[in-house]
Amino acid sequence: MYQPRLKKDFNDRIIPALRKQFSYKSVMQVPKLKKIVLSRGVGAAVSDKKLIDFSIDELTLITGQKAVPTLSKKDESSFKLRKGMPIGVKVTLRGEKMYEFLDRLVTTALPRVRDFQGVKSSGFDGRGNYNLGIKEQIIFPEIDIDKVNKISGMDIAFVTSAETDKEAMSLLVELGIPFKKK
Repeated sequence: MYQPRLKKDFNDRIIPALRKQFSYKSVMQVPKLKKIVLSRGVGAAVSDKKLIDFSIDELTLITGQKAVPTLSKKDESSFKLRKGMPIGVKVTLRGEKMYEFLDRLVTTALPRVRDFQGVKSSGFDGRGNYNLGIKEQIIFPEIDIDKVNKISGMDIAFVTSAETDKEAMSLLVELGIPFKKK
């Protein structure tokens, strides 16, 4: 049976390492990566509806899972926005697709960022979750630069079962996310 490389590594190496580091009594106390959410706000979609379709296609290519549009919750006249209009795109990855995406992010996409020295460690929210912003979608090898109509970024949220930021940081470091050295 197929198992992603990172998931196998998590079960074989990371769980014992985290149990030793934080002296957990049970394997169930070890923090896990629950899901990864990729989202992109498409502000210009108010005037051009095709931008949402382009963003859906790009996120679907990057993740291998169908992206869905996010809709506005209320009217906002200053932005010419009506309730229910699509203003963004998101994908929630769980299970094997989550580990596959994380593996590709760490091994191929992040090293393609210009002048890359690591991701900031200031993206933790106090509850063991981490948010990462990417400025250009062209760092992913699935994206064909010639077919990109507009370079835009995205947010990646890593939701963990960790209680503290310190536990989440240790988990993400073990999973291979390269944080900046202080």
